[in-house]
Amino acid sequence: MALTAVGIKAAKGRDKPYKLTDGDGLYLTIMPNGSRYWRMNYRYLGKQKTLSFGVWPETGLAEARKQRDDARKLLARGEDPGERVKLDRIAATVAAANSFQAVTDEWLSKMERENRSAVTMKKLRWLTEFINASIGKRPIAAVTAQELLVMLRKMEGKGRYETAKRLRSTCSQIFRYAIATARAERDVAADLRGALIAPQPVHRPAITNPAGVGSLLRAIEAFEGHPNTKVSLRLLPHVFVRPGELRHAEWDDFDLDKALWVVPPHKTKMRRPHAIPLSHQAIDIIGSIEHDADYSKFLFPSLRSLERPMSENTINAALRRMGFAQDEMTGHGFRAMAATLLNEMGLWHPDAIERQLAHCDNNAVRRAYTRGEYWEERVRMMQHWSDHLDFLRDGAKVVQGSFAQGL
Repeated sequence: MALTAVGIKAAKGRDKPYKLTDGDGLYLTIMPNGSRYWRMNYRYLGKQKTLSFGVWPETGLAEARKQRDDARKLLARGEDPGERVKLDRIAATVAAANSFQAVTDEWLSKMERENRSAVTMKKLRWLTEFINASIGKRPIAAVTAQELLVMLRKMEGKGRYETAKRLRSTCSQIFRYAIATARAERDVAADLRGALIAPQPVHRPAITNPAGVGSLLRAIEAFEGHPNTKVSLRLLPHVFVRPGELRHAEWDDFDLDKALWVVPPHKTKMRRPHAIPLSHQAIDIIGSIEHDADYSKFLFPSLRSLERPMSENTINAALRRMGFAQDEMTGHGFRAMAATLLNEMGLWHPDAIERQLAHCDNNAVRRAYTRGEYWEERVRMMQHWSDHLDFLRDGAKVVQGSFAQGL
């Protein structure tokens, strides 16, 4: 007699397990504690076998009958439904290991082992979290360009065009890693080139006029915040490195006798060592720091822990405190300030300025031939630049088209 939902619900546990049959091998086993398990008996190649279809009520009567009918169709084709269940489980396990998120986690681990900076890893994790929220559970080989586009359109809908562009680029890197590790056959993110809204270039806020630079330098000299913060603000215009490179500067990176600071590759954006000639002024500023390597390995340690560098917000917060708005000047803006004024001087080869900014030539062959070039010019340029900063700070009178000392 076929089972009914009412009959199943009314069944009570007994001293021993017993069965309620439904037909075509399907039955419900009632356990002494009242639990109910769907089973199906069948024969394959002369052997009696049993399939499990789940627990009632999570698996209802209709679903149990559907699974029974599917199993009978497999038997009719000469397949063992029990083996099919095992194969499906294996396939699901493999698919989980080959999901977009699983491959992404491997790729992130690879990036970390390649000594990518903490800032880079933080950005990559944020980007991949957004990606995984949309397609993380999908087998990476099954992800389509259309799926990616839907995800990227969500970010574009927020007006964050640059982030959408980075998301596409990050997806492309993950797909290329999947191809290299035999989890995908092609980079579908490459199909979306040209499909996204091109972000407009955003220039970092910076003071680039001589009079404004002089005012900024005088404000730094008058800064009444923490002494270490003031020293970092005084040094940054003279070396114009990226703020993260200044924050992570260690005493071991400096050879003051040779007037040289070498930023190790793992601290630079381009992952190449960057040499900075130190002017007399820069050396004097470093010499004013009231601690050494025995106190902290960092020139500018955190106020909370000597084992960490100062916060990434310290310099910008100090600029705000001095009255410079967020759209007026930032820590990164000292680079634009130096690049603009050094180029306007017309005294230095543009490539020397670019090398000092640690901008990398995109042409690998040309980069190989120009390695080490302009060093002597850069040494002279950095001393001239420090002298010029002092000139502006001490009250230069700016004449149209030139710089003249006055006041």
